[in-house]
Amino acid sequence: MKVLITGTAGFIGQNLAMRLLQAGHEVVGIDSITPYYDVSLKHDRLARLAQFEQFTQHKTCLEDFEVLSKIFAEAHPDFVVHLAAQAGVRYSLENPRAYVETNVIGSFNVTELCREYSVKHLVLASTSSAYGANDRYPFVETDKASFPLTIYAATKQASELIAHSHSHLHNIPTTVLRFFTVYGPWGRPDMAFFLFTKAMFEGRPIKVFNEGKMARDFTYVDDLTRSIELLLDVPPVTGQPVSKTDSLSPVAPYRLVNIGNANPVPLMDFIAEIERAVGVTAQKEMLPMQPGDVSKTFADSDLLQSLTGFRPSTSVRDGVQAFVDWYRDYYAVGR
Repeated sequence: MKVLITGTAGFIGQNLAMRLLQAGHEVVGIDSITPYYDVSLKHDRLARLAQFEQFTQHKTCLEDFEVLSKIFAEAHPDFVVHLAAQAGVRYSLENPRAYVETNVIGSFNVTELCREYSVKHLVLASTSSAYGANDRYPFVETDKASFPLTIYAATKQASELIAHSHSHLHNIPTTVLRFFTVYGPWGRPDMAFFLFTKAMFEGRPIKVFNEGKMARDFTYVDDLTRSIELLLDVPPVTGQPVSKTDSLSPVAPYRLVNIGNANPVPLMDFIAEIERAVGVTAQKEMLPMQPGDVSKTFADSDLLQSLTGFRPSTSVRDGVQAFVDWYRDYYAVGR
């Protein structure tokens, strides 16, 4: 199959593209390669994908509808996985406009072109942050998510709603994925697991917010991309729910699916695993909770398993070790 992936220079996008290319599929990639973090890491990710003849890469912003239209016209993809976004909860406090432009306008452009080119299945990345102020655990796809705590979460929810309206009006099979704290090799340098590891190798203190009294449903990147690969083959069909708790829309071929380990891990335990893998005891700067943050995330992954027969299960110990091993090799440190 031919799959168009937005965000192929990104952490998840590169890992998903690699999985699909290794399975023999054709991948068309799109990325603007913004300097939000080190672009050399992004170029190195793309270099891995460029080894495959069936991979094509385009550089453009999703906000540029004219260029995006030309890419779709040339590619005529069977499936679209829309991963590109302005990410990062904390950066959304500093530059909220970037989130509206990329996550709302850019996502609308992708969704509109999926309508024009009648894609078989649009898979759209969202976030566990969409659950916002919801304090009912675990987070279930049918839970109300009416109170986002950051502009980042609000823009992702906006893209979910736009996708639903297009799915309803134009019969576009659409699956929205809510990701839970994804980590692993080739990860994003702005994320906590990367920042902690870097600081430990460099002998600097790590910043621990809410004095470490938090828990996250950490999801290893290979589990996440395997989930996406399997979900591509099960587009939603209006009126065909798989269970009483299915999030399938009553008026559209549209559903929400959590991708998480269904196992919240205390932040201090996660830090301890990084300390073990790096071989140091971190200096810890204990700080208060940051604005817009939440104390806990916890995914219900029953719907994912019902749809695919798969459930993320990589342990934090194994996942952290794999990331630290990659970090040592990539940055040539700690040898």
